[in-house]
Amino acid sequence: MTAPVCAVVLAAGGSRRLGRPKQLLPYAGTTLLGATLDTVRNQGFDQIIVTLGAFADGIVEQVDLRGVTVVRNDVHRSGCSSSIRRAVGVLDPAADGAVLLLGDQPGISRTAVRALLAAAPGTRLGAVRYRDGLGHPFWLGRSIFPDIEQLHGDKGVWKLIDAAGPALVTVDIDEDTPLDVDTEEDYRRLVERSAEVRLR
Repeated sequence: MTAPVCAVVLAAGGSRRLGRPKQLLPYAGTTLLGATLDTVRNQGFDQIIVTLGAFADGIVEQVDLRGVTVVRNDVHRSGCSSSIRRAVGVLDPAADGAVLLLGDQPGISRTAVRALLAAAPGTRLGAVRYRDGLGHPFWLGRSIFPDIEQLHGDKGVWKLIDAAGPALVTVDIDEDTPLDVDTEEDYRRLVERSAEVRLR
């Protein structure tokens, strides 16, 4: 049997730099998180886990979460490492690992996900190398889960990436890193880029 293919979408943050819930920003006829989940649903994952923390009640009311396993993280202020730990705890036990995505990054392409899934399963850690550097999605193999238990803060997984050396599996994608939203300027750029794509 083929192992299930699973995704973890991080969406528990408190939008400190933005000052309002970025998960609920209007985007592409839905919300920013809704658009990201639509993108992830179209990738054919067997299990999709989304972590919620700040603004969780509003997100549950306003975002379509059908077909998604929702994990609430009550200690989200400690950083996204805590959300990853919560998510892997409910991962399908038959899965080799999970693809890690950001809830504020709706532009992740099928090409990037498929390339990562073709190369990384069976390994500890993988990432996409875009034209402008490494970025999400990441592959977290089950063998690295004990290390994830020791992570803290928002950049914990990046510390694993930086320390992996030649053990890090990377796939090259001829695209720029998809925009993610941390500030109002990021949001404006994302909306403008989306409008440019629609006009092409």
